[in-house]
Amino acid sequence: MKNILYVLIFSTSFLTVTAQSTSVEKSVFGIQTGFLGFWGHNESKLSNSIVLRSELGFDAGIFSNNFEDGSLFILVPAITIEPRWYYNLNKRVSKSRRIDGNSGNFISIKTTYHPDLVIGSLDDNHNFISDISIIPTWGIRRNVGNHFTYETGIGLGYVHFFKEENVYLKFNNGLALNLHLRIGYRL
Repeated sequence: MKNILYVLIFSTSFLTVTAQSTSVEKSVFGIQTGFLGFWGHNESKLSNSIVLRSELGFDAGIFSNNFEDGSLFILVPAITIEPRWYYNLNKRVSKSRRIDGNSGNFISIKTTYHPDLVIGSLDDNHNFISDISIIPTWGIRRNVGNHFTYETGIGLGYVHFFKEENVYLKFNNGLALNLHLRIGYRL
């Protein structure tokens, strides 16, 4: 009878420990780079599966007026606030997969503001218009080793341009695409 009681207590404590460990981390800092930019981020825990990601970085742009003049390269600051819901943490734990560093699948609402600042050179007849975009996004994040991560996501949302006076915009507001593939280092 004592042995059965010990087995029951051990099983219950194991289930309790497993249930408590299925949570996002309290705070995750890191840097990431992708095809068009680099960013620093922090994810702060709001609940067991929801974090608030804040991100500062630079989005890159390549554009050209025509094929004769060549192309120009600019960097634009990006300020992002993004609540993320990591929805498959329990499933990953049950399959003995890693969830450290908030490794899992997520759904988010990515809100990014680009101020009217440009790092690089623009011709006198060009002007960068600041904008804000709100994009529901689905993505995944995975860890490689102890500190390296990769992340990918896709989403379709809305972008609003803050039009200045005497500026003609061919497209005012409309659809915005978030398609990212990033590698990073977790601090």
